[in-house]
Amino acid sequence: MNHADDTTEQVGSPVGPGRTTEEPAAEIRNLHVEVGGRAIVHGVSLKALPGKVTALIGASGSGKTTTGLALLGEYPPGARVAGDVRLAADGPVGYIPQHPAAALNPARRVTALLTDIARTQVRHLPRAKRRSAARERVLHALAQARFPNVETMLRRYPHQLSGGQQQRVVLAQALLLGARVVVADEPTTGQDALTKARVVDRLAAVAARGIAVVLLSHDLDVVRSLADEVIVMRAGQVVESGPAQRVLLTPRHSWTRELVSRQPQFTPSDGSTGTGRPALRIRDLTARHRAGSRGTTEVLRLAELDLCAGESLAVVGRSGSGKTTLARCLAGLHREHDGEILLDGTPLPRSLRDRSRAQLAAVQYVFQDARPAFDEHRPVLHQVARTAIRLRGTATTPATREALATLSGLGLPEDLVRRRPGQLSGGELQRAALARALLARPRVLLCDEITSGLDPITRRDILGILTALLRDRDDLSLVLITHDLNTAALAHRIAVLDAGEIVEQGPARRVLTAPSHPFTVSLMETTTRLGTGTRS
Repeated sequence: MNHADDTTEQVGSPVGPGRTTEEPAAEIRNLHVEVGGRAIVHGVSLKALPGKVTALIGASGSGKTTTGLALLGEYPPGARVAGDVRLAADGPVGYIPQHPAAALNPARRVTALLTDIARTQVRHLPRAKRRSAARERVLHALAQARFPNVETMLRRYPHQLSGGQQQRVVLAQALLLGARVVVADEPTTGQDALTKARVVDRLAAVAARGIAVVLLSHDLDVVRSLADEVIVMRAGQVVESGPAQRVLLTPRHSWTRELVSRQPQFTPSDGSTGTGRPALRIRDLTARHRAGSRGTTEVLRLAELDLCAGESLAVVGRSGSGKTTLARCLAGLHREHDGEILLDGTPLPRSLRDRSRAQLAAVQYVFQDARPAFDEHRPVLHQVARTAIRLRGTATTPATREALATLSGLGLPEDLVRRRPGQLSGGELQRAALARALLARPRVLLCDEITSGLDPITRRDILGILTALLRDRDDLSLVLITHDLNTAALAHRIAVLDAGEIVEQGPARRVLTAPSHPFTVSLMETTTRLGTGTRS
């Protein structure tokens, strides 16, 4: 494998808007990657031009991330690699991962994570000026990443941030590094329409500075807004490529046509089909985050919220509004809270460590980032079946059969799930996480942005499965934490969170067609604008 760094041409230097050179900042030629006898990338080529956005689209497991990581010289463990990867730029390749938490040291505050990078860039200054100069660089990078409440966020640890906030920290790291090529792997995953629009604007500004951007995305609205060139991948191969407008508007390959045409568009639910008896009740809930020596910061305040058996509730709002904190409180993963959470009238202990086996099975959480929830050393199938064994007392053989059936129903074949988590894509692992939760046969299923990293076809299939589950099990309640209003439209009711408080709630049809709060109105307007492929 030839991973060359050609520093003789200074094509990585900034150029003005509309001025780009034809010499690529990075190029992949005829890349082949094989793991365990399975070709995961086969004959892929691409050119990343300065000042341009090249988007790779395709289903989960199509090879997008493997191709993007090749620009960093990184490959799956044990991979056999052939082909050429050449970098003509004079700076490092920045990487914004699909799962940002995995790239952030959980033991260090945000300020330390960013200052470590900034310090290396101010060593030429007199010692007395280095600290202030490093801080100035950190604040500038966070401002470029559109990070709100900078002083508060700098004191937090990564686990105290929402998925969207974590992603912006990683974006700030890439900007601090001064990368001439940026690989953005699902950079808008799990982000609300308002934040997504800002990320689109930021990446467009990055490209306008002459930086080559390689965008790996399932979100075709984002691709429409950003991409200059589109490469369509399926099963590790390029099936179509060309200018973004041509590929997305008049696709030539049958797979591209299916991918583009099957974006999920749902009609709002006509109302609740629940039984009317509350399965889950929340009363006077106040949640806090620890802020080191400064004590705690209040991040969520809910006076009252009910969820009936057989009902689905979508919780929407901007990144950092408290959506994930709410879900973590319900699951017993966030102990810093007051108030009551009742399941069938019985108070649930704050910590999952104090909950009974039946209570653990009754409330199941599917994380936005599924990878850290799996043991990397054990096959996925074993871990999924373990849920039925541990929480329901099912014997190993029937638990494995049930796990295989559930995984297959989610589009994961047996040969795939017998592998370890590192050999599955992010989207594949997210479906495995859903299967694991379903094997507990929960009363309340908490889904935190579980479709945000999936392609349109798989997303529609997963949401169809969730809809069928509610139809077939009148004792199941579903909480959808989502930034996507099309996903929220599946729910019977919608609650809109902003700054830790519910600003609007009601039947999905009413909230989506006649929103009453200004924040809800702005969320819908931004979603509509992104859907047309325009930027603010």
